[in-house]
This record gives sequence, structure tokens and C-alpha cells, in this order.
Amino acid sequence: MTDKRHSNTVSRGTAPTRVEDDVLLDAARDCVLANGVRRTTLTDVARRAEVSRMTLYRRFPDVRGLLATLMTREFGQALARTQTEVAHRPAARDRLVTGAVAGVRAIAADPLMRTILDRDGDLVLPYVVTRLGSTQQIAEEFLLAHITAGHADGTVRRAEPRAQARALLLVVQSFVLSHAPATADLDAEALYAELAHLLDAALSP
Repeated sequence: MTDKRHSNTVSRGTAPTRVEDDVLLDAARDCVLANGVRRTTLTDVARRAEVSRMTLYRRFPDVRGLLATLMTREFGQALARTQTEVAHRPAARDRLVTGAVAGVRAIAADPLMRTILDRDGDLVLPYVVTRLGSTQQIAEEFLLAHITAGHADGTVRRAEPRAQARALLLVVQSFVLSHAPATADLDAEALYAELAHLLDAALSP
């Protein structure tokens, strides 16, 4: 969950290549997994990526922008994979429910998300009480697309589609953010089954 103001790579002068971006973001991911968000510095990332500090600073002037771009990449890719996995299902409601649960499962188990929540969970709070970040917006667009398709094929209850998408977003993100305490004394798969039931019941015509 990232702030969209920092979701794009910052560059000055010649535009960086995609490979160069991934080298820096991979190094940032390694640093966060090893040290947590608060202890990750641009100097550490530059050293791990084997680039000069000025090369990194020109692209990402601060850690916040770098980590926001990293989170958008990581969780955006996870959500994209879930869309690919459910694309063959004929009914829009089935694609939405199955894809949403798969996305929650993937992000909740992702080492980067687990590290952020375990070590620096309060950093996620602004995206719960203040603003929606770019990753949340990616997830909401996935939900909205399938809700709209479900209205068209008759498998999703008709209502204001953006309100439906926002309501579902609030539900599914709680399963990600509260995954650790929610599964401390409960089987995770049983919880995911209940999430699927909740979403399917809420969307049924």
C-alpha cells in the first residue's frame, strides 16, 4: 500500500532503463528484508546494488520514494499474477472472488509485506486512516473491472460499481493487514474460505 505521489520512478536527465530500475528495487527489497524499513538507507541500497550513491540519489532522492516504488512493483505484480490465473473462468463473479482471495493469500504471505507489518507496522497506518495508496488503487481497479463485467453478464448484484469496489477493498485489505493475529489460533485456509463466502454472498444478485 503506497502513496501514489511516490509510485513513479524519479529520474533526472537520461531516463533509466527497466533493468536498472529493477537492480535498485531488488537491492532495496533485500535491505528491507534484512533490516526493516526504518533501518534501510539509500547508502545501504546503493552498496547492495553496487552503484554509486549519486546514481541512486538522482533516481530516488529519498528512501520513502524508493520504498513506495518497490511496494507498488511487488504487490502490483502479485495482483497481476492473480488476474492471469483467473482469466479463464467464464463468470465475472467467480473471477472476482477467486482472484481476490488469491491476491490476499499472495500478499499476506509475501516476505516483504510480512517484514513491513512485523517490524514497522505503524508505517501502514496512513493507508488505512488517511489516504489510499497506489497498491490499493491497483487492487480497487481489479475489483471494479470485474464488478462491471459482472453487471454485464448478470453474475454480480447491481449497485453503484465504485461503491461496491471500495467496500470490497476495505474487506480484503483487512484480511491482509490482520493476517498474523487472525491466523494465530485459526487455520489460514479456513479463513480464506470464509473470505470467499463473504465476497460471493455480497456480490450475488
